[in-house]
Amino acid sequence: MRFLPGLICLLPLLSPLAHAELIDDVFDRGELRIALEANTPPFNFKDDGKLTGFEVELGQLLANELDVRADFVVTDAADLLPGVETGKYDVAINHIAMTADLKDRFDFSAPYSHTDAQLIAQKEEQPQSMLLVQTLKEAVPKASEPVSLAIPFQKGNPAFHASLDNALQRIKADGRLEALTQKWFGADTSVEAKP
Repeated sequence: MRFLPGLICLLPLLSPLAHAELIDDVFDRGELRIALEANTPPFNFKDDGKLTGFEVELGQLLANELDVRADFVVTDAADLLPGVETGKYDVAINHIAMTADLKDRFDFSAPYSHTDAQLIAQKEEQPQSMLLVQTLKEAVPKASEPVSLAIPFQKGNPAFHASLDNALQRIKADGRLEALTQKWFGADTSVEAKP
């Protein structure tokens, strides 16, 4: 019993270690768990049962840059963001617009695409189920206003944030992101249009 006071004194020092940084979890697993809906061509969809699309290829590039495997998990809109919030998924790459409401709940990568809601909604087969359209309705912007698409992840993970942004920056810097947007959209959406 006489060691108990000493142990109690150590608990505050050990508590920061109890919460591992997300990047450590990703490296320990050797995989980046990426949630997506797989129902929105050309962003992410299934073709003959195989996942494909702009965001699938982007997720693969990001995982490669982090030197881990991409583990894509197909889910629905009701589970996508709550799953990221609870740590079930590391990130969601599902054409999600950075809105004020979402910034309160998540940290975001740097934007990977700049487009307008109208363009995205036209490519969506069922706009009601799409997170981007839902978040835009909540934020009430005009359909033609530009939106920045980014990758949400759990708040409080600065090392993961830096690693993800660095990986994205390398993909942008060497032209791979532009090539990817040209392939899937026929235009470079990786840079913000000048007004």
